[in-house]
Amino acid sequence: MNRRTTPRAPFAPATRRTALAAGLGLAAALTLAGCGGSASGNAKDGKDAKDGKPQLAVSGAYMPQPITQQMAGAYFTVKNTGSAADKLTSVTSDLSKDITLHKTTGNKMEQVDSLPVPANGELKLSAGGNHLMFMDLSRKPAAGQTVTVELHFATAAPVKVEVPVKPADYRPAAH
Repeated sequence: MNRRTTPRAPFAPATRRTALAAGLGLAAALTLAGCGGSASGNAKDGKDAKDGKPQLAVSGAYMPQPITQQMAGAYFTVKNTGSAADKLTSVTSDLSKDITLHKTTGNKMEQVDSLPVPANGELKLSAGGNHLMFMDLSRKPAAGQTVTVELHFATAAPVKVEVPVKPADYRPAAH
């Protein structure tokens, strides 16, 4: 059960069981974040969600194998379980010195300065939608390799993510 599905009297104070469930949920999220293609940040003391700070975790990261050494894209989901919104402001990696954030509206792609990560919500980067663009690659990564990126946010601490390189025609399963 989670907070949204656990029945509770309206406006009842938080119980010890709710606090324990939240702590166990945080521990589980941190454990899962250690798996390939995932990372989390800002869970130093387990209080961030209550302190009005973003609580970020990254999952589902992948990069289709680039066709050329000129450019590549990367996709993932940033989940924020905290009560404050944040923004993805930049990305760094040894793969490229020129990494930009893009959003797609209709058929138009445009570079943006930041992408919002809503409180208690998520930012999805996917093919045909929001995404990262890596230009002038230092190398051409092959399927089966990983690329390390560091995500920088307006408020939260940077988050390192190991991005697996997938075949060029890879499409993640719909959830």
